[in-house]
Amino acid sequence: MTDYTVHIVDDEEPVRKSFAFMLAINGYAVKLHQSPASFLSFAPSIHNGILVTDLRMPEISGLDLIRQLGVKKIPIPSIVITGHGDVAMAVAAMKAGAVDFIEKPFEDNVIIEAIERASEHLIVPGAKADGITDIQTRLQTLSERERQVLCAVVAGFPNKSIAHDLDISARTVEVHRASAMSKMKAKNLPHLVRMALVAGFGPSRC
Repeated sequence: MTDYTVHIVDDEEPVRKSFAFMLAINGYAVKLHQSPASFLSFAPSIHNGILVTDLRMPEISGLDLIRQLGVKKIPIPSIVITGHGDVAMAVAAMKAGAVDFIEKPFEDNVIIEAIERASEHLIVPGAKADGITDIQTRLQTLSERERQVLCAVVAGFPNKSIAHDLDISARTVEVHRASAMSKMKAKNLPHLVRMALVAGFGPSRC
């Protein structure tokens, strides 16, 4: 059993229960919340927890939930799950404070790995600085074109827009993005965006 609790926010009860069962049999302590509002009322009492929230919900979206946690200065590592993801949405989630963005459908190990990564944010201060330094070192290995592509990705632009702005083909954009992901040791696009944002890499620094 972990020493932290995974809080699941989803407006669909079958999804909450299925998710909770899968995590419980993998050794996680789980608490379910049927709405963002109910979670927000509970959040101030959380001292060692991770949030896993659906993106699209009535009244308050998962993205707005994370933003409200930021406004209230409640530091809970958050993972956003969606069946309707795109680059711009992933970037918005990361900028709002999410540590990961996962598209449905996904294998159990994908969410478990995301939760493990999120749990690293519960370990205060020391290791985080080393992590940022490591990411910044990897950024230095990128070519100028790879940095340009990464900058545009972090800004939320799709491949076609990046290709047009850089006057290259969409396929070439994909090649540079794949190369950047390899050099950055990113497991997926949201992971790449998260690392860039953590290291302070973005449009203002391109």
